[in-house]
Amino acid sequence: MSPVARRYIATIILLGALVLGVELAKLNLHDPLQFLVLTVVAMLASRLKVSLPGATGTMSLYFLFVLIGIVRLPPAQTLILAEAATLVQCFWGAKRRPGWVQVLFNVAAASLGVTAAQAVFQWPLLVEYGAQLPLRLGLASLFFFVANTAPVAVVIALTEGKDSGLVWRESCFWSLPYYLAGASIAWLYDVTSRWWGWEWALLVLPPMFLLYRSYRLYLDRLESEKVHAQDMAAVHMRTIEALAMSIDAKDHNTHEHLRRVQIYALELGKALQLDELELEALRTASVLHDIGKLAVPEYIISKPGKLTPEEFDKMKLHPEIGADILERVQFPYPVAPIVRAHHEKWDGSGYPHRLSGVGIPIGARILGVVDCFDALASDRPYHRALPLEEALAWVVKESGRSYDPQIVELLRLNFLQYEKKAQLAVREMQQMVVSTPARNSNPAAPGAGFEVAAEGPREGTAGFLTTIANAQQEVRALVELTAELGQSLGLSQTLDTLAGRLKSLVPYDTLAMYLLRDGKLESACTVGDESPIFQTLRIPIGQGISGWVAETGQSIINGTPSVEMGYLNDPGVFSRLESALAVPLEGDRGICGVLTLYRSTRDSFSRDELRLLQSVGPRLTRVIQEAVKYRESANASATDPLTGLPTGRAILLHLQDELDASKQTKRPLTVLLCDLDAFKKVNDRFGHVNGNRILSRLAGDLKRLCAAGEFAARMGGDEFVLVLPAIEPACLEQRILDIENAAREAGAAICNDRSITLSTGAASSPDDGAAAEDLLAIANRRMMENKRAKSAPRPALRIVRMPPPSGAAG
Repeated sequence: MSPVARRYIATIILLGALVLGVELAKLNLHDPLQFLVLTVVAMLASRLKVSLPGATGTMSLYFLFVLIGIVRLPPAQTLILAEAATLVQCFWGAKRRPGWVQVLFNVAAASLGVTAAQAVFQWPLLVEYGAQLPLRLGLASLFFFVANTAPVAVVIALTEGKDSGLVWRESCFWSLPYYLAGASIAWLYDVTSRWWGWEWALLVLPPMFLLYRSYRLYLDRLESEKVHAQDMAAVHMRTIEALAMSIDAKDHNTHEHLRRVQIYALELGKALQLDELELEALRTASVLHDIGKLAVPEYIISKPGKLTPEEFDKMKLHPEIGADILERVQFPYPVAPIVRAHHEKWDGSGYPHRLSGVGIPIGARILGVVDCFDALASDRPYHRALPLEEALAWVVKESGRSYDPQIVELLRLNFLQYEKKAQLAVREMQQMVVSTPARNSNPAAPGAGFEVAAEGPREGTAGFLTTIANAQQEVRALVELTAELGQSLGLSQTLDTLAGRLKSLVPYDTLAMYLLRDGKLESACTVGDESPIFQTLRIPIGQGISGWVAETGQSIINGTPSVEMGYLNDPGVFSRLESALAVPLEGDRGICGVLTLYRSTRDSFSRDELRLLQSVGPRLTRVIQEAVKYRESANASATDPLTGLPTGRAILLHLQDELDASKQTKRPLTVLLCDLDAFKKVNDRFGHVNGNRILSRLAGDLKRLCAAGEFAARMGGDEFVLVLPAIEPACLEQRILDIENAAREAGAAICNDRSITLSTGAASSPDDGAAAEDLLAIANRRMMENKRAKSAPRPALRIVRMPPPSGAAG
């Protein structure tokens, strides 16, 4: 209770006690039986009480007997009657026992009210001018009404923080007609008493019950209408908030932002003593202030960087558009002006109308400060959230320039208190919008994961705001992915883009992209923790998860990845992956590949994730087909007609792809350069036709010596290159010996000359470099060093004649 309320209550109690003491000193028992009967009936009537609308208080019908007492009893007896009825009203049928301060206040207020009514009834001026009893009684009832209800309204206003006049009008003024009706009954009681005696006058009291019933019915209807109006207002506000939160979710902001802005704005409005209509307008505007963003393109709203002048001009339209939308609603309070002006600035540099100072509506000034403060303290596409103290410091710095200094100062003094209320409101809202955890309807998937697991887990019921936000983010991610997929013709770059972008849409532990080649699925791109396992997979059509998808053209959800591992031909390989999601990539000529995602948790993929992957599939298929055609045309244009081996740009393209794969799998890559020694002499000696036959035969032998995944090409002239992924050093030495032997065999078969040799030079990534050009240069340098070492002249052999040992025969 505030100090003002305490002082007011103490004053009323002291004045009431003083009046009661003075009147009791004049007590005389005139007509004690009538006094006793009226007092008992008044105490019974005080049980007939009603609650005050919109306030914590009650009112009973004992006022009728006070008016009768004013006419028929001495002042002291009337006062005792009123106090007795007041005590019964406080305790009899009370929902909770009142405190002693409350009882003393009610008794004192009744003393003052009765004394004031008696003073008016006995006013000498009225008696002197011959005022009739009905007039004097009517004026007394009027003063009793004011003196009896005003102190109660004031104390309710002081203790509940409301306006006393508003409380009196809403909670008490409606009862004035009943006081006047009570005066009429009191007059009738007096007339009957004069004619037939007070005993017969008691017969006029049954209308008192009718008065109470009408009294009660009126209040019940009033309360019902009030509850209905409050319910409709609550529905209206919830509809507004739901719409605003949906718009906010589309804007990629958390819906908590609106609730926090509303709490801060209302607290500042109360601190500035705005009236009820202004507070309601602020409450509504705080959740609808950005409704005009419906007319702003989403790419501008979600842009992570600074807006261009043209984009900012488009953004500046949203206050005007929002106000125009809300004006059609015809709120009973001024919402549209607040929304229209919430981006105006104190110094007149804001928009849309460059208002300044107090020319900006007070609600808009409050909303501008709060919206900026909470935006700084929240994550947005264009910045990370600041701590509250830093956000406040920025707002304070703009005080007097962008924002009203008085409002900023109030925020600075009270922001911690407001923050606690905002956090509580957000927690309450989160309890209302809860996502039901997704339940797996398929706890036991079969070994291959084809039949039952294909049903997938059922989706839980997500909060509608989260669903809206996810839908917007999904659209945005799909648009960005589609745009980036078409930016490169290179297959490797396309698949790398897919792997990176897809993770934000459908999280995975490992991704594998299989392309169909010669009746088997070969890994074209693998990303993730266990990507090395899938790098060398060759899955027959119809076998494993991905092979089954390629054969049937149907997707699989939550398949068992272990069935893929059977095609590694390595029983020692172990994987911790537990579920797989695979979709076919089907183009104009049928299935060209399979996209498979793996996770380490069982049955963890959902139907929504399957839908997203299927939506990516057609666009990805077209891009892959274009990339494959591009590669094939590039290879065809760079194929050596003599040997049938790739040459020129095809070597660099393939080598770059292998280097990218080497980075993903963390396995080394070796480039081996081979050059026939003194091949010009072979051409001069045996002719160019035989020389070409030797090159063609050697090219065939090189292709035969290449294992799966290895690559042979002709660099030009008599020079060849081999790309050997993950070859062991011992295997490399043996491969070089086999190649040297193939060169001798080619010479023997074509020219009957086994003296033809070649020199080699090797370079490995990452030890010798990570770029294709660097590896080729290093391998070439080492090859030339080996060639020079072969051609270097050997030191001449000198024979030294030794003298015979002494004593030997010459």
